[in-house]
Amino acid sequence: MEPGHWPSEHSDALRDYFLKGISYAEIGRRINARFGTAYTRSAVAGRAKRLGLVAPERVTSPSIVPALPGETGLLSPRRPALNLPPKSALKPARAKLRCVGVQPRLVQLVDLAPADCRYPYGGDKDGEEIAFCGHPRQPASSYCAPHARLTRRSGAASARVAGPVVLRLVSAA
Repeated sequence: MEPGHWPSEHSDALRDYFLKGISYAEIGRRINARFGTAYTRSAVAGRAKRLGLVAPERVTSPSIVPALPGETGLLSPRRPALNLPPKSALKPARAKLRCVGVQPRLVQLVDLAPADCRYPYGGDKDGEEIAFCGHPRQPASSYCAPHARLTRRSGAASARVAGPVVLRLVSAA
């Protein structure tokens, strides 16, 4: 038997079993037993599609998610898809930044000295320029003391103080 070639008897049997409402896998088993073939479920489904046999709408099992307040049944057409974020998450977040009590100097990037605080201000709106705090920065930090406290993580991670890094020269053997 050629791959992809279905004799008319096999197609007729497929059509009969399909009209009885038998699944593609079971149709394949029955045709294979009857004619001594080796059709897979996918081959049966593909042939049924080519014959113009349309499978009935799949019946889905009821949701295991409890009904939301105001919904009457388990299957509600109003229920949103579970894998989509809520509409509020799709809106741009507008976070209000904390004030640290520093009056920034608003120094431009090209005017920043190596010892100036690099905490950025501005740039929130299109076309708005970004300026930097510009106050003297803390040793081993890019920020002045108030901005360093603002940007530091809370908890045990903030208790660690970064010390000097010691580098050793290692010769290759």
